[in-house]
Amino acid sequence: MPFTGKATYSAGPSLPETAEDVSDILSLVSPFETPLLDHLGDPQRAATSTVHEWIEDELFPNSDFVNDATIADPLNDTAFDVANGNRFQVGDQIQTDGSREVMLVTSISGNTITVVRGYGSTPNQSLSNNTAIHILGNAALEGGDRPATRFTNRVRKNNFTQIFTASVEVSGSQLAAQQIAVADEMDYQKQERLRELIRDLENSVINGVSPTSSPEGSSTVRRTMKGVIPHIVTNNFQNGASGFPSGGGAGTDELNELQINTALRNIWENSAGQVDTIVVNGFQKRRINSFITASRRFRPTDESFRDLVSVYESDFGVCRIIMSRWVPADTVLLLDSSRIDVLPMAGRSFQFKKLASAGDSEVGQVIGEYTLELRNTNAHGLIRGLATS
Repeated sequence: MPFTGKATYSAGPSLPETAEDVSDILSLVSPFETPLLDHLGDPQRAATSTVHEWIEDELFPNSDFVNDATIADPLNDTAFDVANGNRFQVGDQIQTDGSREVMLVTSISGNTITVVRGYGSTPNQSLSNNTAIHILGNAALEGGDRPATRFTNRVRKNNFTQIFTASVEVSGSQLAAQQIAVADEMDYQKQERLRELIRDLENSVINGVSPTSSPEGSSTVRRTMKGVIPHIVTNNFQNGASGFPSGGGAGTDELNELQINTALRNIWENSAGQVDTIVVNGFQKRRINSFITASRRFRPTDESFRDLVSVYESDFGVCRIIMSRWVPADTVLLLDSSRIDVLPMAGRSFQFKKLASAGDSEVGQVIGEYTLELRNTNAHGLIRGLATS
């Protein structure tokens, strides 16, 4: 075979004098964006142990509910049971949900309270089991003894760190060979593995769960962090459930504005949190966009069609809408971003660790260790069981 000047006989078209034409651009199509992590931003501190803890507190409750199915005369009975008698004091003015009647507590025995009905000439109204009771406030006697001391206990909450890692190995020949669109194969492989791990970090922050036993990890148990969705219990609204607006069962109703507002109102009633972030998958994002369909107007000269809602503003706060492909399609997350941090363990944020090679290659691993700190879970909420088609 005559000498052609090519580096290899098999490269390029059949004509030896034709140069190979390959664009010097490398195109990546796999999704790796992390919109929730980008929205939350970097934390101001790091975790310092594999068990990361924080402390939460709350004020003494000023509400309870009637827990008495044996009320004989709902309009006039002056003694009835409540769920938590220790929340009441003699001298409390109380009012049941939706009632105009105010009652005055005169004695407490365990979970049974005795009251003056129709206090202050308010009209007697019927008592019923499971009705919410609101404590308006306590009136002390002038010169009276101090009341019994009441307090709440601070609670220590925790989550566990999770190690994210991926190996990188490039042969000596590959390092020496000239690459198209890649200046350094080792650096390129590091970048690819890092993209994958950050993608997995966001997915774990949203959906991850801790093992039911030995969550601290062991030689046989992998330590995993508990994500946002498993954390939220108090304000977990199921589409189709009793008391939540829905025209059908779970999985049959499309997300609507009434459901969003009902969930936001319940979160507002349960906490002093300020929901400022709504996180949804692509399908539910399109449903939110459709909220403005009926009121959208265009002029005859308009040449663009806008169908996008990026901010939802209601009486309960201004919420930025984040679209993350890692949120389950039937779920809407309602979050107070000021109470969420994704923390690296000190000195363990994503980094490349070079390892000893056993042969003709460069070897290492990209590694990082992170945890989620989700404070005051009743300041957040989620809606589940929505239609996805």
